[in-house]
Amino acid sequence: VQLQASGGGSVQAGGSLRLSCAASGRTFTNSVMGWFRQAPGKGREFVARITWNLGTTHYADSVKGRFTISRDTAKNMVYLQMNSLKFEDTAVYYCAAARQLRRYDSTDYVWWGQGTQVSVSS
Repeated sequence: VQLQASGGGSVQAGGSLRLSCAASGRTFTNSVMGWFRQAPGKGREFVARITWNLGTTHYADSVKGRFTISRDTAKNMVYLQMNSLKFEDTAVYYCAAARQLRRYDSTDYVWWGQGTQVSVSS
């Protein structure tokens, strides 16, 4: 399984970025796709997730109303639209895939992408 994240970059506060995650190597039916982030000196933090089949979404409180996760099942792609970016959104963003959610934390996710850097200047 390969998860290839892209779309990171440097923006000013208030700006937008769209991250993409190309998924390959297995069928993702019944999977849950997630975005996590890790800021310098901090642990990995949940950002958003979406169920592959129904597109049901869930967000961290810190990004609710600003970020939107979506997926294109025909293209095996997952996206994270990030609007109204803040300095505290600066982190390496990872996409990940889980067969199912049990603990509802990062340990549920079996496959991880390589990460893409998002830098927001204030």
